[in-house]
Amino acid sequence: MDTIRDFFSNYVSPFILLRITVIDVIEILLIAVLVYYVIKWVKNTKAWALLKGILVLFAIYVLAALLGFDAILWIFANGVGVSITAIIILFQPELRKALEQLGKKSIVSPFFDSREEGLISDKSVNELVRAAVELGKAKTGALIVLERTVNLDEYEATGIKVDAVITAELLINIFEHNTPLHDGAVIVRGDRVTAATCYLPLSDNTRISKELGTRHRAAVGISEATDSFTIVVSEQTGGVSIAENGELTRRVSKEQLRERLLLFQNSAADKDNKEGRRKKFLRNIRKGAGTR
Repeated sequence: MDTIRDFFSNYVSPFILLRITVIDVIEILLIAVLVYYVIKWVKNTKAWALLKGILVLFAIYVLAALLGFDAILWIFANGVGVSITAIIILFQPELRKALEQLGKKSIVSPFFDSREEGLISDKSVNELVRAAVELGKAKTGALIVLERTVNLDEYEATGIKVDAVITAELLINIFEHNTPLHDGAVIVRGDRVTAATCYLPLSDNTRISKELGTRHRAAVGISEATDSFTIVVSEQTGGVSIAENGELTRRVSKEQLRERLLLFQNSAADKDNKEGRRKKFLRNIRKGAGTR
């Protein structure tokens, strides 16, 4: 009984005697909103990968503290200040953009935004497939980037704003030779083409075939930097390729492109089911290549 009495007196009583006022509730809500915005900002920028790296370093620090690795602890202790400064310098554009958005956007709008990011309608899937096929037949080069969860605003800002519903005719006209918008990439968010003539980062992957040009290397580059889905049409051969997760799948058929777009459309579905369908799709491509 004495043990139970001591437990209540030492650990439970302080919480019972704690008085929570209206000001405390308001303060908690404000902190919760701030934490929500920070997490949302981190997830939609390159800072998400940085956060995962910080968590790995923190795990190493805890392990070093438990095992008594004094040299590693000394490095961590003397490198924290430099690391914070480096993070601020590296993510200065993202920090500035976050402050700008804080001044422009409504505070409550994200809580009532029901749009599922990265999803497109069946009509948009059909329009994208039709556009890719027609562009391939005409051997007109094209680069179409579909946003999933990582925000593509920084790449969208390098181009010209379009903000139009996805149609095959629109995409064909954008990439038509000698038109003002044909050079660069088109960015798609949901069911709308948001911008054209956008500049994308080029991949440094040495495994990319030398016969492929800047367009394909840019498609791989944006798929390495974000979780986007990119459709590429070759100007030389008219072949359609897909870039996703840093991998380029070449010479996909109309049906294969539709299947991958449907996988993208249902990206919020069960992850295991999606991976199984993707492996099946890649097997079908290999079988098809083997019969040629």
